[in-house]
Amino acid sequence: MTDSPALTIGRVRELLNDEFPDVTTSKIRFLETNGLVHPARAPSGYRHFRRSDVDRLRFILRQQRDHFLPLKVIKSQLTQFERGEMPGGGADTADPGPAPEVADEMISLNELARRSDLTPAQARQLIEHGLVAPRNVEGARQFTTGDVVIARQCGVLLAEGLEPRHIRQVRQAVSRQVGLLDGLTLAMRMSPSPASRRQAARTLSRGAEAIRLLSQSFLQADMKALLGED
Repeated sequence: MTDSPALTIGRVRELLNDEFPDVTTSKIRFLETNGLVHPARAPSGYRHFRRSDVDRLRFILRQQRDHFLPLKVIKSQLTQFERGEMPGGGADTADPGPAPEVADEMISLNELARRSDLTPAQARQLIEHGLVAPRNVEGARQFTTGDVVIARQCGVLLAEGLEPRHIRQVRQAVSRQVGLLDGLTLAMRMSPSPASRRQAARTLSRGAEAIRLLSQSFLQADMKALLGED
């Protein structure tokens, strides 16, 4: 499959939609942020995907859908996939062993603000309201690329007129959802059995995705009601 011409993120989503109807541009950006796909960037800043990037995304999404694998495990398999050692996109059903830690880039508060199109003062407000949490690295407050994703979306709501104290309600709602999954999988996670812990990981992955889609469906339905749409 040739790597030209370049594809926009919208076109990539269209190519994936037949097999993965729930895939969104946000999902693709999330996988990029977590280092699983690396589209090129045009001078204008737009993403330019190649056909090989689409194949890579298809492999990642199949591993999530068919085998309920966490991103850390999928990332460790991508090298094999690129070598052609996993041509069918299938996962070995044997115990893969401990998932390797995926290193994350650590950045300063000013860099977090810059990447999120926020002022340092706005970024500090997000910290004060528990929306992003700094890590103490050698005595300095540091943030991850995952914090950039959160801060960007908070920035959208700030620009629309909400305040950090309002956005905190979203964080609290997510914490309650996580509490449901925590209770659901606690016994499995505490078990000494590797099989039970693997089952816990699968349940967490499936449960989190179901909650995400359910929340999205409820939100879309309520937005239509606000607009007076059928």
